[in-house]
Amino acid sequence: MKHRKPDPISDDDARLFREAIGDVRVLDPVAAPPAAAKPEPYPLMLEADEAAVPGELLAMAFDPGELEIGEELSYLRDGYPPKLLRQLKRGQFSVQDDIDLHQMNAAAAQATIVDFLAEAHHNGLRCVRIVHGKGLRSKAAGPVLKVLTDRMLRRRDDVIAFASARPMQGGTGAVVVLLKA
Repeated sequence: MKHRKPDPISDDDARLFREAIGDVRVLDPVAAPPAAAKPEPYPLMLEADEAAVPGELLAMAFDPGELEIGEELSYLRDGYPPKLLRQLKRGQFSVQDDIDLHQMNAAAAQATIVDFLAEAHHNGLRCVRIVHGKGLRSKAAGPVLKVLTDRMLRRRDDVIAFASARPMQGGTGAVVVLLKA
């Protein structure tokens, strides 16, 4: 159904309307009331996080630390229980010291690793982290420092186990090393 335009108002109709209304007083404009304050943001996940049972993530059927896809490093010396490597991968050992190999060439990194592990052994440290990077700017040969770190740690007698770090500790760009006491 089409809407048709209303008929124009005739002069007689306008005059009758003004006589019926009487005198009109024009009101001053009034400022609009202030807008209501916006409510404070409320983190909806806060309740869910607070309601979560402590240790719930450890009870999951999968290890959240293994969600990062990439080339993870993992090694356990013969004669030690596999449980030790699982604990290391899950972050159940406290990292007592760390070293960052970024911006080093292979020779400097090798010397730094040797010095760092000797100092850790001298100080009685049991768990350390070596940040080697992911080698994203490496050429086709792949990550140089990562391969170097892996090869060196496997050959050392004072290394019990090592594994790629948890995502918040560097992920596949770092390795957590468990040393002999």
